[in-house]
Amino acid sequence: MNEVDAHLLIVDDDERIRTLLQKFLIRNGFLVTAARDAEHARRILSGLEFDLIVLDVMMPGEDGVALTKALRADSAVPILLLTARGETGNRIEGLEAGADDYLAKPFEPKELLLRINAILRRVPETPAETLTPKVLNLGPIRYDMERGELWDGDELVRLTATEMQLMKIFSANCNEPISRARLVEELGRDRGQAQERAVDVQITRLRRKIEADPKQPRYLQTVRGAGYMLAPE
Repeated sequence: MNEVDAHLLIVDDDERIRTLLQKFLIRNGFLVTAARDAEHARRILSGLEFDLIVLDVMMPGEDGVALTKALRADSAVPILLLTARGETGNRIEGLEAGADDYLAKPFEPKELLLRINAILRRVPETPAETLTPKVLNLGPIRYDMERGELWDGDELVRLTATEMQLMKIFSANCNEPISRARLVEELGRDRGQAQERAVDVQITRLRRKIEADPKQPRYLQTVRGAGYMLAPE
């Protein structure tokens, strides 16, 4: 995806912040629509599709984490949470809800731009031609490496942008342990224990989609002292 062609939805109850973000992102080449709260966002999403949602956590009524959980029920659109809560636990809560990344307020607009572009780069392009698929079998789950698609029988399993990137990394390194630090680097995140913990959360979410028993993973294994490893059949 060409980042500057992307259509973004900004959801923030603070009109000043909402307007500033909209103007800044438009100046940087994005198409931008703004919503004042979760209810407004839902009405917009009922008629439009977006490439990424920038979502404030602390809003009256339905907050950003609750909206993220609801959207994940039937959508894989990338979500970047904006939060005034800097504690690691609150950030992890957002990731567990299905967000792809988070940014604590206050932030530099340039950092927001970098994070948006990093998320959009993780969304795989749809191949222009039908290619002979290279498929990994994970029990009843199939992963099409060419298309970056996960299938459960005839049903397409929705993946977030981060989950898509993780599957791409693991499928290119089958049966090879990959450290949390390397995963953080390949996902384009800043280094540090907090980001490695965030990777753990993403792995937990991904296991729920590919494992019969996520607490005793058969295919996306933890290798003690080495990281994580995808072991297809």
